[in-house]
Amino acid sequence: MLSVKEAESIVLNLAQSLDSQRDVEIVDLLAASGRILAAPVTGSLDFPYWDNSAMDGYAVRFVDVENCSAEKPAVLEVVEEIPAGYPPQTTLQSGQAARIFTGAMMPDGADTVVMQEETRREGDRISILVSPEKPQAFIRHKGAFYQAGTTLLTPGTVIKAPEMAVLATAQCIQVPVYRRLRVAIFSTGDELVSPEKTLTYGKLVDSNQYALTVLLTQMGFEPIRLGIIPDNKDALTKAISQAVSIADVVISTGGVSVGDYDYIEQILAELQGKVHISSVAIKPGKPLTVAAFKRNEEKSDLPIASSDCLYFGLPGNPVSALVCCWRFVVPALRKMAGLDADAWGPEFVRARCDVELRSHGKRETYVWGKLHLVAGFWEFEPASGSQNSANLINLANTTGLAVLPPSETWIWPGEFVEVLKVS
Repeated sequence: MLSVKEAESIVLNLAQSLDSQRDVEIVDLLAASGRILAAPVTGSLDFPYWDNSAMDGYAVRFVDVENCSAEKPAVLEVVEEIPAGYPPQTTLQSGQAARIFTGAMMPDGADTVVMQEETRREGDRISILVSPEKPQAFIRHKGAFYQAGTTLLTPGTVIKAPEMAVLATAQCIQVPVYRRLRVAIFSTGDELVSPEKTLTYGKLVDSNQYALTVLLTQMGFEPIRLGIIPDNKDALTKAISQAVSIADVVISTGGVSVGDYDYIEQILAELQGKVHISSVAIKPGKPLTVAAFKRNEEKSDLPIASSDCLYFGLPGNPVSALVCCWRFVVPALRKMAGLDADAWGPEFVRARCDVELRSHGKRETYVWGKLHLVAGFWEFEPASGSQNSANLINLANTTGLAVLPPSETWIWPGEFVEVLKVS
């Protein structure tokens, strides 16, 4: 049985990023929302586009106002008004000023802006009451924030609101992004029924497929739901073979323990899959299977990332399935999707816990609950009720998993614990 760290290393080594040539789509600007940038983006325009005013006030020549004061104001002739969005029409001469508004283009001849609060207007004359500290005051210069031709955004960047603003400002209306990762999902077990079916004695509602579908959708991937597969070797073989042929990643739940009807590992071997992990010293989630399939790209017309397809066989218990998914599958998917190296790993924070946490000490134990940021420090609140892998009810609103290493069987109230952030 592998340790969690050993399993994590194997999984991340197996996960290979989408190809930056083959797996790229060019999409319209708004369609790039939430997508992952596949190539460097450069702009053809400086930003700011031109020298402009950072304040409402008056554009002046510094030499005309450098020694003024409220007692001895510099009196200038206002020769133009420049609103934002309109080019100046005048070149300022000695003794002249232009009324200017925030964001408006600086007129030729001016090298300083005086705030309107430090002036007094009388007709076409403006009295400057305070001398600017230096030339160029309150001017945003062309190219001060970005120079045309340099890199705006790097590959692996998720395009969210700030990145969208940058792309729009640079007029990058066609954006190269990685295609969405295709992830096939199915649940196994004769005991399972879908939520819309009548529940009869001995049956269980399949929640795993729905939870995983939402998780994958939230991450921006393309889930391919293959439904519930019965505990029948032929049916399972057909489902796994189909899944491997159409997806980058396959996730199944159930069928990976050692029961009489658990066929998954046997089928993986028969389909030429190489099993790299069959169990991990984690609680909940010990029966975890990870396998890789080689694929013949030349015979496939599907948008598949590489010759490898990763298979994750998760436990059937709902909590175990999600814990294993958060801990192992999510980082692998992020890496495969093309995210920056510093963005796909699991994120841990140090949090104070005001109640005691216990484990048996044989496996790395994950306790689910809520993370709160209080006065700049993280606090962890375990979910109320039973921490049982079959109890998905108190899994609702989970935002963190407290980690108890095998060497720590007891966390005292008020102590700090490592917590995996989940969403």
